[in-house]
Amino acid sequence: MICRLFRILGAAALVLSLSTALAADSIKIAYLNSLSGTFAFQGEEQLKVFNAAADMINGQGGVLGGRKFEIVPFDHKANPQEALVILKQVTDQDIRYVASTVSSVAHAISDAVAKHNERNPDRPILFLNFNALDPALTESKCNFWHFRFEAHTDMQLNALLDSMAKERSIRRVYLINQDYAYGQSFTKAAREMLTAKRPDIQIVGDDLIPLGKVKDFSPYVAKIRASGADSVVTGNWGNDLSLLIKASNEAGLKTPYYTLLAAFFGTPAAIGAAGADRVKSTYSWHINAADEVWEKRVLQYEARYKSVSDMAYLPPFRVLGMLAEAMNKAGTTDPLKVAYALEGMRYKGPTGDSWMRAEDHQMIVPVYLMTFAKAGQPEVKHDAEGTGYGWKTDVLIEARNNVPPVRCQMQRPPM
Repeated sequence: MICRLFRILGAAALVLSLSTALAADSIKIAYLNSLSGTFAFQGEEQLKVFNAAADMINGQGGVLGGRKFEIVPFDHKANPQEALVILKQVTDQDIRYVASTVSSVAHAISDAVAKHNERNPDRPILFLNFNALDPALTESKCNFWHFRFEAHTDMQLNALLDSMAKERSIRRVYLINQDYAYGQSFTKAAREMLTAKRPDIQIVGDDLIPLGKVKDFSPYVAKIRASGADSVVTGNWGNDLSLLIKASNEAGLKTPYYTLLAAFFGTPAAIGAAGADRVKSTYSWHINAADEVWEKRVLQYEARYKSVSDMAYLPPFRVLGMLAEAMNKAGTTDPLKVAYALEGMRYKGPTGDSWMRAEDHQMIVPVYLMTFAKAGQPEVKHDAEGTGYGWKTDVLIEARNNVPPVRCQMQRPPM
């Protein structure tokens, strides 16, 4: 009788141990970004936000009854070839979810993931694109295994240029962008949209610069001045934006800048007072637009991770929040079933209603138009990166008012 009791207790203990082990088994998400070189700062700061977003999900009980998200970082060095080498490491480690950015890299990953999944239908991977903005990724180059969680270039640019078009004093515009997929798509879309919205505006310059290679922007500033431009429109980000604005300030050029990524990690600190009241940007969200709950949450994460930048960067929170909901809905971590669960899913978050469009896996989201301004005003409670300047909302474009046409012919695998 005693022996039988011990066997029962032993079996129960084994079941409990296995249940605990399964609950403790983390769900790994490969994070591919620049963690060395010119854009390492941006990659490291974004990684902190991903870890914060994982903390939030894990702190709320995790996924599928207690499993936790684990972010596994890899350095793609903003290089498509390097990203493909890393993707092989990811598949060798049987990590099924890949989060990445930078459009040239995203194209390589998206194509490679689709090919991998065709060859290995029993071990598919899902690509979670959190900020690679080339529209082609959800249009001509769309595929079922790719989901974008941010408004693409044309969506953001449309909102930005609508605002510009209302400024009747703007007559001469200079375009300057990075020479890769995203920058090229920005230039093309900017020309088309400006012509449609304000045919009287003259484009007086159009430069494409090598990504992350230019250290001295004074020759470009001289070209902008010589062109007589009254406004600059640029999709540049990172050092390619901050160095451009600093060079403009040093040369005494006061032309306003209309951008998509001036709030991006490291840029506010680099431009400082030089950008006050003359740099405008689109963005997914910012801390001065947060309610009390999200404001407290963001500040706590900044303290925990010793973040240099504002951690109110919404795409990672969208990615992990929706991924957790999709896994719970599907009842599994299987990427195929999770992908189908993501289609059409809505996400409220701190900015209002948004959704993942099923036809092309493009997230339809609100877009903020902001101005860099002196902190301490009612609309600018928090500064950015210790500059004494922060972002104030000019306009919030709701998701339902910024829906691009569907240009995707997607092939779906059977469930």
